[in-house]
Amino acid sequence: MNFEEKIDKDKLPEHIAIIMDGNGRWAKKKGQPRVLGHRAGVKTVRRITEACAKIGIKYLTLYAFSTENWNRPAFEVNALMRLLVETLNKEVKVLNKNKIQLQTIGDLSALPEKSRKAMENAIRDTASNSRMRLTLALNYSGRWEITEAAKKLAQKVKMGELDPSDIDEKMVAAALTTHDMPDPELLIRTSGETRLSNYLLWQLAYSEFYFTPLFWPDFMENDLHEAIYVYQNRERRFGKTSEQLT
Repeated sequence: MNFEEKIDKDKLPEHIAIIMDGNGRWAKKKGQPRVLGHRAGVKTVRRITEACAKIGIKYLTLYAFSTENWNRPAFEVNALMRLLVETLNKEVKVLNKNKIQLQTIGDLSALPEKSRKAMENAIRDTASNSRMRLTLALNYSGRWEITEAAKKLAQKVKMGELDPSDIDEKMVAAALTTHDMPDPELLIRTSGETRLSNYLLWQLAYSEFYFTPLFWPDFMENDLHEAIYVYQNRERRFGKTSEQLT
């Protein structure tokens, strides 16, 4: 079934977040090293990014490397960091061709210097693009982000710039790394896992979740369109009743 023909282009989610899961298991299933699964996953990133831009998605945020991923075997982490540099150096031309801006959320200070520099250069070189924003969550976790936001607000209180009683949800949201983009309406996770894994904990409060058993390297454009189609056929009530919406 061609789901692109079934989706309503006038009711697209403005922001899609994806947990790209299953690269290692995809490779293991094929009797290959996990690193080759990550390389295959990079091709899917390009494929899905271009598909999102093509249909009119404005924001795409991908969970690329969590703070917990440092606990993986050192050789795999090192390979991932090298792959990041290689990919960024290759993909900037493609991003500019498609007028896609690259951004990142997370603590880049902990990345190897080459990885950090490659990311900074790619962000700089795509800064003027406005068709879609692609954000990579690197060395990121939702708890880290909320903790950092709390520190920012606490510092303002300490300096006498803010009264604790004035702190509200808007202030917290403004202190997050995603303060300049809308919350995701749709979260997609591949590989069959059904948890958030410390991803965008604040921002996903009212997002629609879509879980697929497909490993990330097997996730195709039509699978993206199917996720959007399912999203469009859900009733989003935000605490209200169905009768109130109609």
